[in-house]
Amino acid sequence: MSDDMDMEDGGTIKKFMFVNRKAPYGTIYALEALEVVLISAAFEQDVSMAFVDDGVYQLMKGINSEGTELKNFSKTYRALDGYDIEKLYVEQESLEARGLTEDDLLVDVTVMSAAELAATMAEQDVVISH
Repeated sequence: MSDDMDMEDGGTIKKFMFVNRKAPYGTIYALEALEVVLISAAFEQDVSMAFVDDGVYQLMKGINSEGTELKNFSKTYRALDGYDIEKLYVEQESLEARGLTEDDLLVDVTVMSAAELAATMAEQDVVISH
């Protein structure tokens, strides 16, 4: 049997990792990526998310979208476990470079070094970065 797990309908489950590199507001990228993540999970894929560079700001507590044309969607990250999306990874170097710690984030994450995160990415079937 392969590393893919058989689904009831005969398909296979693929490992998808979505890598978020952009700040949460100012562009539509972060919101659109979150929507794709939710769609992927709805199709019962093995979904994980990684937050690097300014993407770590997407998980920051107390984000205010006032002054942008976008609705504040950061609370949606708290609902991810309801979609069986529990693998959230944050790059340690990105947190440190922005003066943040794990305590500044609104959800539970696994903090990894860049090397550890790269190894985890290499285990995925599909990596989508924005």
